[in-house]
Amino acid sequence: MTQRLIGVDVGGTKIAVALLDGTTLLEPVLQPTKTSSTETLVAQLVGAVRAAGDVAAVGVAIPSVVDWETGRIRYSVNIPLQDVALREVLREQLGVPVFVDNDATCAALAEAYDDDGLLVARHLVMFTVGTGVGGGIVIGGRVYRGATGAAAEIGHTVVGGDLRRAPFARSADYPQPGTLESLASGTALNEIALECGLAAGRVIDAARAGDGHALAALELLGRRLGIGIANAINTFDPDLVVVGGGVSAADELLLEPAREEAARYLLPGVGTRTEIRRARYGPLAGVRGAALLAGQELEAELEDAAREAAAR
Repeated sequence: MTQRLIGVDVGGTKIAVALLDGTTLLEPVLQPTKTSSTETLVAQLVGAVRAAGDVAAVGVAIPSVVDWETGRIRYSVNIPLQDVALREVLREQLGVPVFVDNDATCAALAEAYDDDGLLVARHLVMFTVGTGVGGGIVIGGRVYRGATGAAAEIGHTVVGGDLRRAPFARSADYPQPGTLESLASGTALNEIALECGLAAGRVIDAARAGDGHALAALELLGRRLGIGIANAINTFDPDLVVVGGGVSAADELLLEPAREEAARYLLPGVGTRTEIRRARYGPLAGVRGAALLAGQELEAELEDAAREAAAR
């Protein structure tokens, strides 16, 4: 019997809910995110999942730091879920297994598999370049979360510290100066654009039209991103590095300088099989990855239960 899974991608402005029926992801249902209160948002998630019908499990991708063991949201900025035990709350109300993880982590999982559910990259690092810079890591076809579930905050790695000061310049706010997010995000691209007299948010279109300033802005951003990519390759030696998020729409105008700069910082012999390319699934990555997460973790839970039963 085909397994039916639900993927939910929760963003600051919209929620996407899609059914993964076997290996087929159906068209997501979109609705504006209700952020007036925790209770309102939770009720919206419950209603959206119930509307999809009977399912075996639910995966939820959120832009937050998640304690994987408990499903509690440890840190959240754009949605009112901080310190909420979201996994248990949703399990109680939906009556099915629910798994909650970071949205970029879910997107990375989606990119590691193809449309038929076959693993295409055993070891993968994803960079999501939008308003900020997020990331996800897949090792051996499974999500790598670290000790508490907070791994892969790639955007907060330092790539441009001020060597004239010890310690490096530091701010009370995030992103910190010199981090990948402060230097290579969509926000940073807009800042570069304004310095060049370009309209914020129009750099990619201008570059495609051949504007020299816009092309230079994307090259600078790509080279900054390339340093972060080099760090990831030197650390993980992955099969694949994928770049997603809104800024990835620049495609080779961003990726070509990123590849060139990454190559300058790679240790000889490292990353010899690593491909650097644009993410395939775009805005569907989060919801697809959330559904895949639900399937993987449901299987793991059932296997654990079977082992415990056999031990008794």
